[in-house]
Amino acid sequence: MSEVSSEKPSDPIPLDTIPISPDGGMTDATNGATNGATNGTHDPEKIITVFDDPANFNVKHALQNAWTLWFTKPPSGKQDWNELLKEVISFDSVEEFWGVYNNITPASELAQKSDYHMFKKGVRPEWEDPQNKMGGRWAYTFKGGNRANDDVWLHIMLAAIGETLEEDTENEVMGVVVNIRKGFWRVGLWTRTAGQAPKKSAAAAANAAATTEGDKEEGKKRLEKIGRRFKSVLQLPEQELVEFSGHADSAHSGSSRAKAKFSV
Repeated sequence: MSEVSSEKPSDPIPLDTIPISPDGGMTDATNGATNGATNGTHDPEKIITVFDDPANFNVKHALQNAWTLWFTKPPSGKQDWNELLKEVISFDSVEEFWGVYNNITPASELAQKSDYHMFKKGVRPEWEDPQNKMGGRWAYTFKGGNRANDDVWLHIMLAAIGETLEEDTENEVMGVVVNIRKGFWRVGLWTRTAGQAPKKSAAAAANAAATTEGDKEEGKKRLEKIGRRFKSVLQLPEQELVEFSGHADSAHSGSSRAKAKFSV
C-alpha cells in the first residue's frame, strides 16, 4: 500500500502537458527525456515534483492500478442509464490524478442527481459489470443539504488510488462514488464480493460445509475491516454507522437503498 499526498499543487496542471511514461519511471516534462539528460534549463540531477513546479516537474509517480473517472449527468426526461453515464478520463499516476482533479467541476458544485464514479480501469460503475455483480458497497449519507464536502470526496479518492483501504492481496476495492441528491449527498465504496464464500467444485462442496461457513465469516471480517478504514477516511464519530449492502439485493429491490447486510 502507498499513501498519496493530499497536498494539492498550487496551480492547475494542463492535461496535455502531463508526461506519459509507460514504465512508470522518471520523465522530463519538457521533452520526455529520462531524468539525467540535460535540456539547458534544469539541473539534470535535481528531482522536481509536481508540488515543486506544476509546469516543469520531471518525475512521475506511478499508481499501483490505473483508474477511470466517470460522470452521471442529471436526467432530462426519460433517459436510459447508459445515456447518462459518461466516461471522462483514465489515469495511472499521481501527477495525472492531480491534473484531472484540478480541471473538473468540484463535487460541491455538481447539480442535483449528478454522480462522480472513480473505478479501477476496465470496471464500469454498474451492478451488472462482471467484476461488480457478486459484490456490494459501503455507503454513508450526509443529510441536511446537497452540497458535497470537497475535502471528504478528495480524501476518499486519495485513499482508493493510494491503496490504503485494503491489504495488497485482497483485491476487494472496485471504486468509489459520490451521489448528489435532493436534501442529501452520499458516498460509497464498491467491493468485488459481498462477503460470500468463494465458489467450490461439486466434489469439494460435498464435504466443505464447515469450511464454507468459515469462508463466509472470513469474508465478512475482511469487508468489515475495509468498512472501518472507509469510516476512518470519512472522519465520522463512533456512533455514526457506515452500512454495507449487496448489489444483488439492491438489484432485487430495484433501489440502491437495499437492507444493510452489516454495518460498522
